Amino acid sequence: MMLFFLDSSALVKRYLTEIGSAWIGSLTDPAAGNSIVVADITRVEVSAAIAARHRTVRGISRDERDALVGLLLYHFDAEYVISSLSNLIIDQAVRLTQTHRLRGYDAVQLATALDMHTTALAAGFSPLTFVAADDDLLAAARAEGLAAENPNLHP
Repeated sequence: MMLFFLDSSALVKRYLTEIGSAWIGSLTDPAAGNSIVVADITRVEVSAAIAARHRTVRGISRDERDALVGLLLYHFDAEYVISSLSNLIIDQAVRLTQTHRLRGYDAVQLATALDMHTTALAAGFSPLTFVAADDDLLAAARAEGLAAENPNLHP
């Protein structure tokens, strides 16, 4: 079993067609047997991205938006391992903003992944792979010792 942490920029590709969507689809397919870990805040970030796509000129319809958000919420209930925020994660995120070139929520995503990586290793699971479509975030993840993948490199 492989363990993947998907930040919002990666997970949104499961719901909206973008470069890397097919690869994310293969990672998140339950038949693949992977464990997909997400931060609880990812639910908000991805639903906001879906809503933003609806508001664009050549975006998705309201019905498509509602169906995609419904699917996202279903996956949060049924398929993803969800990590909630804690004071420890927030403290780690603050440190990450001072060490790396990261925006606030990106630091929270990375801090959450680092916490889950440590937890997984302590429980005897395989190392976690961090997946994001943001070069600064991927560089920070690698600097912090995580394996990292960019779905944009898997068209």
